[in-house]
Amino acid sequence: MFELDVRSRKPIYEQLVEKLKQLIITNVLKEDEKLPSVRELAQQLTINPNTIQKAYRELESQGYIYSLKGKGSFVHPVKPSENEEELNKVREELRKLFAEAIYLGMTSKEIESLLREVERGQEND
Repeated sequence: MFELDVRSRKPIYEQLVEKLKQLIITNVLKEDEKLPSVRELAQQLTINPNTIQKAYRELESQGYIYSLKGKGSFVHPVKPSENEEELNKVREELRKLFAEAIYLGMTSKEIESLLREVERGQEND
């Protein structure tokens, strides 16, 4: 599925959260698709199951996945109105990143081009 960088300063569970978010955002993992069980993923990635559980809890609190007792964890269908708090966080992060990009010399046209590239990637999924 993916690999984690055990030498990174970023905690393993955060890396896992980011990787799974990316798979969900890019539609590699579809709505209502079952995620690997904690045990399966821990074996596959050779990491502690508690780390997987922590990442799944974080993804659930952010609205990316949901859990059904005895059945597992699944990709949450997207409902924009439910994600307003998360959207606000993303907007703020984008503001910071845009400000940094402009400071470093990136033009508005380059930013727009990058946005179009991301949109095209979403359409191809």
